Amino acid sequence: MSERMTVLLQHLLPKRALTNLAGHIANLGAGPISTRLIRWFVGRYGVDMSEAANPDLASYKSFNDFFSRPLRPGARPLASADFICPVDGAISQCGAIDDHHILQAKGHRFTTAELVGGDGALAAEFRHGSFANLYLSPRDYHRLHMPCDGVLTRMIHVPGSLFSVNPVTARGVSNLFARNERVVCVFESLEHGPFVMVLVGATIVGSIATTWHGVVNPKRTRAPSEWTYPDQRIHLKQGDEMGRFLLGSTIVMLFRQGSIVFNEHWVPERPVRLGEMMGNRPT
Repeated sequence: MSERMTVLLQHLLPKRALTNLAGHIANLGAGPISTRLIRWFVGRYGVDMSEAANPDLASYKSFNDFFSRPLRPGARPLASADFICPVDGAISQCGAIDDHHILQAKGHRFTTAELVGGDGALAAEFRHGSFANLYLSPRDYHRLHMPCDGVLTRMIHVPGSLFSVNPVTARGVSNLFARNERVVCVFESLEHGPFVMVLVGATIVGSIATTWHGVVNPKRTRAPSEWTYPDQRIHLKQGDEMGRFLLGSTIVMLFRQGSIVFNEHWVPERPVRLGEMMGNRPT
């Protein structure tokens, strides 16, 4: 199928209804039916179960239990770096924020303000900063971890569409990551200043969850929902789990100007793994 037709179908499909149906099926504890679905998925996408804490496919109570499975201890050693990769996946784009614009794909840009739900003051903290867009395919490990130490200050749920976030759609749908439903997590680092991790929803992604909140599922409105944590010190260390996707999606990270120099090997479409060096502070 051509890229143009694929993108056209993305506009025509009932994405919310498909996602709700997929989420319902993925949560079913249907015994042998779930196991057959899991076995098909592992074969179809080449999932490496030797890395899972529990490689026994028949032991998972539902497809979501399987999909959000933890890794076995030691499967992802952490590099000695100021910033580590927070996920398994592939680089969509990374580099400098051009004033306040982020590169999505050739010919497509969006602004930091659009990404964080219209908060101009928050977006201004990352003017001329750095960004990284990382895509998680269906075969990848789907828990999300911290690139560096950070204290959570805010979480914002931004309602939106549910386009697929695969590379074809990223090339064909403008403002994709600032258009889809997303959860914006704002952190403060003593060493690196503020940084943001944006968990972007997509077609068939049943839900997005964080370790401090659980599934982020406010009432469906057109306005963002926000949580602040003035009386809680939610301090997560580098490598700690911070959230998870139920089915594949994308994470977008923002860093302030002068806080990170990316790994020289980080280029678009390169596969990445949790724990590898993402970058260091400028010397």
